[in-house]
Amino acid sequence: MRIIDAEAASHLMEPLTALVVKAGEAILAVNRAAMRIDGKQDGSPVTEADLAADRIIADGLAQLAGDVPTLSEERTQLASPPFQGSFFLIDPLDGTKEFVAGRDEFTVNLALVTRGVPLLGIVSAPALGLLWRGLVGRGAERVKFNGPTIGAAEPIHTRKLPAQGEPWIAAVSRSHGDPKSEAFIGNRPNAVRKTCGSAVKFGRIAEGSADIYPRFGPTSEWDVGAGCAVVTAAGGRVTDGKGGELSFGKRRDSGFIIPEFIAWGDPQAVGCY
Repeated sequence: MRIIDAEAASHLMEPLTALVVKAGEAILAVNRAAMRIDGKQDGSPVTEADLAADRIIADGLAQLAGDVPTLSEERTQLASPPFQGSFFLIDPLDGTKEFVAGRDEFTVNLALVTRGVPLLGIVSAPALGLLWRGLVGRGAERVKFNGPTIGAAEPIHTRKLPAQGEPWIAAVSRSHGDPKSEAFIGNRPNAVRKTCGSAVKFGRIAEGSADIYPRFGPTSEWDVGAGCAVVTAAGGRVTDGKGGELSFGKRRDSGFIIPEFIAWGDPQAVGCY
């Protein structure tokens, strides 16, 4: 069992960023008009782009940190939870429905989780040439890239809860809305909805262009882990629907499902919206 702390994780950030960008290149190289699309048991789609990105990430992680376990959406059958130490949590193509529909808001998500808590996260939007990354306790950044060329990093931070009576921005899903999340937003005055696809919503919270992202429908750990680390590193917090802590990599029998969560830009606002 290997434990990767923040200091060790900091040395992995650049090579992991390059690996995620490379996976994004493989996704963009796939012809969406002619690609093969299959269905999983849960009814969600999987494409050759998902699998190509997953292969690149798996090979890269084997070289970078081959002794650290991985949990990938495309290889859950190989996972051996509970993960007591550190492990990589991967969604090689988050927002497959967005990708299939020809939209640009799909992401590659990679998190390093230590003792059940996301420590490092990278959320990359290949078609936007933009990624968000963070290391808890050491800050978060937004980075632009063009192909394999990665630009300078810009520090980012979540923003404070707007003053009472002022509008606040809720990031909402384009493809996975649910009535409870809508009711949560609708019952609070002055809400402005910002529609986004995939884990881009976490990036918008981390950079301070949105205030809250509620999701009261079930989602998977690999959809949330990287964004959780980025938002936390940027000064925010991600909780369950009641304000409690989330835990990752513990149980296979739950299907690695997170029943609900809320990403808060201002941790002082937990329970205040």
